[in-house]
Amino acid sequence: MVTKVKMPEQGQEIIFEEEDLPFEEEILRNPFYVKCWLRYIDHKKGAPVVRVIYERALKELPGSYKLWYSYLRLRKSQIKGRCVTDPGYEDLNNTFERALVFMHKMPRIWLLYCNFLMAQKKITRTRKAFDRALRALPISQHRRVWPLYLKLVRLHDIPETAVRVYRRYLKLSPENAEEYIEYLVGIGRLDEAALRLAQIVNKEDFVSKEGKSNHQLWHELCDLICKNPDKVKSLKVEPIIRQGLRRFTDQIGKLWCSLADYYIRSGHFEKARDIYEEAIQTVMTVRDFTQVFDAYAQFEESMISTKLESAGDFSCSEEDDLDLEVRMARFEDLMDRRPLLLNSVLLRQNPHNVHEWHKRVKLFDDKPREQINTYTEAVRTIDPQLATGKLHTLWVEFAKFYERNEQIDDARLIMQKGTQVPYKKVDELAAVWCEYAELEIRNENFEEALKLMQRATAMPARRAAYHDDTETVQARVYKSLKLWSMYADLEESFGTFKTCKAVYDRIIDLKIATPQIIINYGMFLEEQNYFEEAFKAYEKGVALFRWPNVYDIWNTYLTKFIERYGGKKLERIRDLFEQCLDGCPSKFAKSLYLLYSKVEEDYGLARHAMAIYDRATRAVQPTEQYEMFNIYIKKAAEIYGVTHTREIYEKAIDLLTDEPAREMCLRFADLERKLGEIDRARAIYAHCSQVCDPRVAAKFWQTWKEFEVKHGNEDTVREMLRIKRSVQAVYNTQVNFMSTQMLASSVSQTTVADLSIGGGAGQDINDMRMLEQKAAALAAESLRDQPAKPDKGILFVRGEKAVGEEDAEMAAAVQQTNPDEIRLDSDFESDDDATVEEVQTQLVPSAVFGELGKEQEEMQAQEEMKAQEEMQEEMQAQE
Repeated sequence: MVTKVKMPEQGQEIIFEEEDLPFEEEILRNPFYVKCWLRYIDHKKGAPVVRVIYERALKELPGSYKLWYSYLRLRKSQIKGRCVTDPGYEDLNNTFERALVFMHKMPRIWLLYCNFLMAQKKITRTRKAFDRALRALPISQHRRVWPLYLKLVRLHDIPETAVRVYRRYLKLSPENAEEYIEYLVGIGRLDEAALRLAQIVNKEDFVSKEGKSNHQLWHELCDLICKNPDKVKSLKVEPIIRQGLRRFTDQIGKLWCSLADYYIRSGHFEKARDIYEEAIQTVMTVRDFTQVFDAYAQFEESMISTKLESAGDFSCSEEDDLDLEVRMARFEDLMDRRPLLLNSVLLRQNPHNVHEWHKRVKLFDDKPREQINTYTEAVRTIDPQLATGKLHTLWVEFAKFYERNEQIDDARLIMQKGTQVPYKKVDELAAVWCEYAELEIRNENFEEALKLMQRATAMPARRAAYHDDTETVQARVYKSLKLWSMYADLEESFGTFKTCKAVYDRIIDLKIATPQIIINYGMFLEEQNYFEEAFKAYEKGVALFRWPNVYDIWNTYLTKFIERYGGKKLERIRDLFEQCLDGCPSKFAKSLYLLYSKVEEDYGLARHAMAIYDRATRAVQPTEQYEMFNIYIKKAAEIYGVTHTREIYEKAIDLLTDEPAREMCLRFADLERKLGEIDRARAIYAHCSQVCDPRVAAKFWQTWKEFEVKHGNEDTVREMLRIKRSVQAVYNTQVNFMSTQMLASSVSQTTVADLSIGGGAGQDINDMRMLEQKAAALAAESLRDQPAKPDKGILFVRGEKAVGEEDAEMAAAVQQTNPDEIRLDSDFESDDDATVEEVQTQLVPSAVFGELGKEQEEMQAQEEMKAQEEMQEEMQAQE
């Protein structure tokens, strides 16, 4: 049922249905309760009458923010999509104005209204609405209004209005100045943009919202003012950039280029050239110099190309040609000056760099006056304590420059000043004195050179240690070995015997001598036929130094002494050798022992020589022992005969390591074989076999095998094979040995519990059969290594007949004088003739061993047949 009610205040009828009666009654009871109105509005949502209900509610509650906000959003959604000229827009504008009478402190209402006006493109009315909003709202709410206000002025081409709005905005938020500067650059107002950018650069507490540093902002300012000189009038560009040169030293090259670019764009080319010249004379790094120089060269090229283009378009006058030639000359001069300018940059970085000063002098090769000025500036500029490189080379080259130009007096003056410089190291001052003396020698002033050396090495009033840095180098140079060495050379060449000897004695007294100085001193005395004085000098050197430095002195001393006296003073030579060898390291012992033994062989006793060789074998390094034993054996054989070497061989085998001991054993056994001592040779082979792994020393086993084939019999071959098997077992090389170990370990891990789990007697039988097969295989492999029984037809040659014809004489000599020979009586009975009772044996039935016994017998028979065939082949080949 529909009911009509006429509202006297509105002058209109309200139509509501029967379902609305509860809401109407609730409103009548509580007209000032917002929730009642909201429930009623929610009930009628979507109906045309809801707008009337909003108007009734707002009439009762004009200060309700919820009602106004919901009502305005509803009205705005209702006219969405209509043309902006529709009367509904103006009606809604009036509604916003009515709402703002009560809601003027609510920013969301203002923002909703301003957005609605912006959609209608009513710029002036919108601007006034923003201004009213800013006046009505408290300042704490202004940050919500300004972004929309700035969006309005950026959307439309109203630069003057936008500038004024931005200026007002920056009073509230000065940290957003970058946004304003960006807008000013966008609309072409570069002068004000530069002013604003300069302001924020000068503010030390300014923090960029875009994350830019003060350094980046400064470069933006430089780019802005340098690239637009005709638009930026309010700022003085040069003072700004020069201030940046002082503040930002890491970008000096770029700032200089910006300043020159400013003058180039302004048309002041001469001023730009002056800026470039100033820049390349002041920059401190190679990178900055490269930036400025490249920009300068590009500028000069552009000036030349511009002039050529202009000259090509019109006829050229003489003035234009002259101007072009001047520009070409400027460019060529700039390129020629580049190495010198770069050298200046490096010297500005480090004025104490000696190497760069030398390079600068070379740049003035054809300009002697410039070279003199460079040398003078260098020696004045460099601090000796901070110098990088050898400072004395500057003074020396300066003096040589005058010497090359035949100004000897000036060269002497430079060298004299060079000796007074407080160098960092004593060696530099010593080098200056030496060069000073060489200068005099080159000019044949030998007496003056000796006087200079005497002055340089003179003892100071107060002695100072050579490494005492608290003293000046002039007070410590008297201990310079370099200086004294040259002084000694000069005295040898131009002085007398007494003065030269005094110099060498002085070097030794100062304790600065080296082994080479001692050797030189001795050779000098020997040249003057003062042999005993030379030996005294060597004695002094021996007392000064320890091993290993004293080795050269001892070697020279002993050699010279032997050459001088030979065997005349044998006891003295022996004392010297014993003194030398006392404490001698094994590294240097070999040559000294050989020299000592050579002296004994030539002038002394043979037994002494043998004793020295014996000592040498224990004194030398392990790597040299084998070689020493070879020499010892050779000398012993030459002096005493071959039989005397047996003891030496035994000592060598005991002392040497495995590899050289094996070689020594082979040589020893070969010697015994040649001497006819077959049993001794076999014993040596047996002894050596303990260190011969068959995998490594196959040569040894082959040699022994050949020996047994020639000189042995069936028993000796069996013994050799037995020893080889034992050695193989020691080195763990046999497959069956390792397999037995693996089998034993696997069997030990098998337990009764494992067998019971296996599943009964059938499984046990299979396991036992598998073990029997493995045991049979292992037994067959072991039989392969056993020596086979030879046939009756194979005979071995006796040892006495195996000696070759080339060894017959040596064997005869040994049989006559061999003290170890065993003589047997004719009635001696051998063990072979003794009667031996035979032990009765009984065969074990083969059934006891089962299948394993049968397989073992078959395999053993096969192996015996194979071994017999191999033995027959070897014997046939030998025959």
